[in-house]
Amino acid sequence: MQKTCCVEPKLSGVLLKFKVYNQDTKMSALKKLNVTEFLFEHLGQYGDKQADIEKAVNYAIKETPSFGGFVLEGYDENENIVGIVVLNKTGMSDYIPQNILVYIAVDSSQRGKGYGKDLLNKVIDLTDGNIALHVEKDNPARFLYEKVGFTNPYLEMRLTK
Repeated sequence: MQKTCCVEPKLSGVLLKFKVYNQDTKMSALKKLNVTEFLFEHLGQYGDKQADIEKAVNYAIKETPSFGGFVLEGYDENENIVGIVVLNKTGMSDYIPQNILVYIAVDSSQRGKGYGKDLLNKVIDLTDGNIALHVEKDNPARFLYEKVGFTNPYLEMRLTK
């Protein structure tokens, strides 16, 4: 079972707090709206429609039939949300990773402070099994993902119908 809130030291020595929402720690309708709005705003050109983001959140907290996952919020020392992650379980293993990091966003005014790396490291600590993510080749966050250990062994191809 995952912790619902904890305090972790940042590499810079500043404390970053985390809150985890999952099937056991549901979020209110207002919190879900705040999460989806935050992600929609701060994902920018690399994001999806707000309704699609909400679907991923609902999947993570099992408000729709799913394998679950979690939503992770990161807070600074002033209790301001600086970043949010949505991770969904795939229900598979070996040939497809057990988890997919669907969304990660850091407040655009807080980028460059190490919050994205802290969020990724916390996700890795909280997650059992392998994690996949999709990133556009021109997204500068790609370098952060590589820094924490993600590799690019495949070329993804899609048929959109």
